[in-house]
Amino acid sequence: MIYTITLNPSIDYIVEVDDLKLGGLNRMNRDLKLPGGKGINVSRILNQLGAANTAIGFLGGFTGRFINDKLQEEAIQTDFVTIADDTRINIKLKHGDETEINGLGPAISAEEADQLLHKLSSLQKEDIVILSGSVPPSLGSDFYDRLIHVCKQTGAEFVIDTTGPALMEALVHQPLLVKPNHHELAELFGVTIETREELVSYGRKLLEAGAKQVLISMAGEGALFITGTDVYHATVPKGKVRNSVGAGDSMIGGFVGTYVLQANLYEAFRTGVASGSATAFSDDLAARELIEELREQVTITKL
Repeated sequence: MIYTITLNPSIDYIVEVDDLKLGGLNRMNRDLKLPGGKGINVSRILNQLGAANTAIGFLGGFTGRFINDKLQEEAIQTDFVTIADDTRINIKLKHGDETEINGLGPAISAEEADQLLHKLSSLQKEDIVILSGSVPPSLGSDFYDRLIHVCKQTGAEFVIDTTGPALMEALVHQPLLVKPNHHELAELFGVTIETREELVSYGRKLLEAGAKQVLISMAGEGALFITGTDVYHATVPKGKVRNSVGAGDSMIGGFVGTYVLQANLYEAFRTGVASGSATAFSDDLAARELIEELREQVTITKL
């Protein structure tokens, strides 16, 4: 089983306005309410690919019920801890550019946090846990460490999608996959990266520190996949970018889902790149049909 963990989910409230007038009355052209959060996004892509998974984390209040109901409508298995505080709402305001206004994370009690850790205590060696997204301040900065500790105790593999010190601290525990983009990789090492060769060099440092595989997204320049001594480059399909939310999560979902279903890292890389592009070209997360169509446009070269 694949488990996705979203510690700070949200309702993503997407609002389109033609001509935003600050301080005046504005009318929407269109709005859309979606279940949000990086782990939840991964679950939705896994589901599109037919990879069985369970979405877990914390949900509370009417907003939490909305998210759980939407996921169950998509036939995604859920096992969230119910908390006393309300799950947040994030506003994505589209007005030519896109402005994001993210809600505050809920207060999560020590008892509620322990409930989530207890759920993970039944993990098996064959399971993969995907950790991604922000951590509500009430959980403390070490909560990912606590989750990783449970994974290691049970023998389950884990994937982590985060940046900065939290990522560096996780590497020693040998995550199955890490996925920084090119900007995040440069920030991680406090350097300026200008060439593909430099990206590969710093990506290899993540392997040396403990990561089993490294996936580096480079926007329109494609993506790199580093595993063992091998390095691959993938092109990205051409299309009009309509959505800036969830492309990285879709890449992880496409990669892990295909890896579990086919046990083929090469095809996992191809599907990951296609999934990220398909979401970027859609209003919501990618549908399976578009992922399959774009897969044929992804060219992979061994460097």
